[in-house]
Amino acid sequence: MSHVKGGLVILKEMVNSLAPSEKKIAEYILAYPEESILLTALMLGEKSNTSSAAVIRLCKSLGFSGFQELKIRVAGDLQDTSVAGYRDIEPNESYKNIIDKVTSNTIQTLKETVDIMHVTDLEKAVKTLIHAKSIIFVGFGASYIAASDAAQKFIRIGKHTESFSDVHMAATSIANKGPEDVVVGISFSGKTYEVVKLLDLAQQKKAKTISITKYGNSLVTDYADIHLYTSAAREATFRSGATSSRIAQLHVIDVLFMCLASEEYEETVEHLDETREAISFLEGESAKRRKNGN
Repeated sequence: MSHVKGGLVILKEMVNSLAPSEKKIAEYILAYPEESILLTALMLGEKSNTSSAAVIRLCKSLGFSGFQELKIRVAGDLQDTSVAGYRDIEPNESYKNIIDKVTSNTIQTLKETVDIMHVTDLEKAVKTLIHAKSIIFVGFGASYIAASDAAQKFIRIGKHTESFSDVHMAATSIANKGPEDVVVGISFSGKTYEVVKLLDLAQQKKAKTISITKYGNSLVTDYADIHLYTSAAREATFRSGATSSRIAQLHVIDVLFMCLASEEYEETVEHLDETREAISFLEGESAKRRKNGN
């Protein structure tokens, strides 16, 4: 188990997509978390008017190894007294309040994303990227910002990387890939049709696939070998996919990049030094031209 938090966040994100009996258990835990972590699966089933088998099915639906992991994660959440929840802006609100709310919401998004992150899946993703002959990041709308940022980062450390927001260009590139290549699909909702089709194509070409979506099963994760998740807690009116999800996606990309950089530390430092020298060279040439009036 990678973390000891995130149980309540995952329950909130998944509750409305669960089977009826599992939903009843999830709602009971959310209503009575302190009591629930002290119960056995049998007792929780009785309290929620379901069964111990339904409790075990719930844990599986949430992606947990068992009821014990669910209880440990919920207990970790209860020990965290810093959870403030998301705050929406008000009409004609002071700029100071808006600054505080946006900052608070960003911190909350990052915290929840970290709490639901599985280190084992992160390790698999990093190993896959390390051994990749090439990497393609695909995303559409706000998710393309994360895809483009990822490509820029990995290019700097010598990885053969591309990013696409045009589905036809992405398909053309993926059509020539194979088992040594990796395609990373980024979609906050997990439902983006273009990402689904591109990951499907990648799997047909035997390329490895990684998804970055909000927590839970989705069409995008169905076509991914490795799943990485961001928080998708209930959003305030202006906490749209263009704000909170973007921050979470960028954070996951940063974590991926730093973990890979740590695994290949010497090579990464060498590549970063070379890219810095290249930028310095270009800046030096630009300065010379300005000085000479060109």
